[in-house]
Amino acid sequence: MLAPIELMKSTIDGMIARRFGRIVNITSHAVKAPVAMLGLSNGARSGLTGFVAGLARATAEHNVTINNLLPGTFDTDRLKSNLQALANSSKRSLEEVTQQIKSSNPSRRFGHPDEFGAACAFLCSAHAGYITGQNILIDGGAFPGTF
Repeated sequence: MLAPIELMKSTIDGMIARRFGRIVNITSHAVKAPVAMLGLSNGARSGLTGFVAGLARATAEHNVTINNLLPGTFDTDRLKSNLQALANSSKRSLEEVTQQIKSSNPSRRFGHPDEFGAACAFLCSAHAGYITGQNILIDGGAFPGTF
């Protein structure tokens, strides 16, 4: 069995040989604005982001792109579980907690998994060949910065 680094190198070498490849890492909006409760995860995700930036520039000439998707709050089972835990710990209703979180986002909603999938599919397509080394934030406008 190959070690993770050897496996990654082998995979990228194969993509380079075929002159086509797409790698999309799913990290988190916490790369742009660390989330207090994520602790060490913030650092690990930021480290991956920095690593990808250099690697992407080394593979671009071979039509191999590497990008990161940074999702915000998406309507998933994990989110529902987290919202329920927050409701329980704060002694508020699930509906109240859900509405509060939604209303804090400029879109006033959670992302739909199919929106995330469509963004990922685009980055994996031949149409995205000139997009590499990027961090694509998908958060309904929640991040307050320009960059």
